[in-house]
Amino acid sequence: MTTKVIAITGASSGIGEASARRLAADGHHLLLGARRTDRLDRLVADITAAGGTAAARRLDVTDAVDVRDFVAAAGERYGRLDVMVNNAGVMLLSPLEALRTEEWDRMIDVNLRGALHGIAASLPVMRAQGGGHIVNVASVGAYEVSPTASVYCATKFAVRAVSEGLRQESAGDVRVTLVSPGVTESELADHISDPAARELMRTYRAVALPASAVADAIAYAVSRPPQVDVNEIVVRPAASAQ
Repeated sequence: MTTKVIAITGASSGIGEASARRLAADGHHLLLGARRTDRLDRLVADITAAGGTAAARRLDVTDAVDVRDFVAAAGERYGRLDVMVNNAGVMLLSPLEALRTEEWDRMIDVNLRGALHGIAASLPVMRAQGGGHIVNVASVGAYEVSPTASVYCATKFAVRAVSEGLRQESAGDVRVTLVSPGVTESELADHISDPAARELMRTYRAVALPASAVADAIAYAVSRPPQVDVNEIVVRPAASAQ
């Protein structure tokens, strides 16, 4: 397998952390970004102890300059950037009538603008070096809407639309993959402030994928030969009807 330089946002927990461990085990060189640097440092230590290569940098994906500096740091450290995994996300569910507008803005800023910032930072680098791969992590919420999740789903629908548009514009030099997990073991639901939505999620998330299953999907897409572009992967728990 060709060794690649891979940057991952939202790498301090959940799918981001699992993807870092899996891609490092596959021999890739990683730059990991998140706001919780203590967790990133522990993850880098684990990867390094296991013989992998990883570095970490504090990252706020809502800050376009911070994301641009993050991508530049990958180039400074490793000489190039082959894969950008836009994984950072938040899920702050509530009925629209609750008017939690600050939470709506937060989801738009992290889930959608964060992915756009990742694309804006990495695409020129990949064009200049003659190729690359952008992986956007969405959700089954990119295909369907459920009560209390309309704004969250809207951000994921948008990420799906942006991914497809980027694919069509890339002419084969930059590959684009959208990975959409169903219910996955993560901290996403821990930050829901609406009591009714939080309780609903406890039932909804009773059957969940391990984050490593989504990491496997990302690793599969990344490992395909240059002439193969895996555009969309939907991964759900086998026992779930959602």
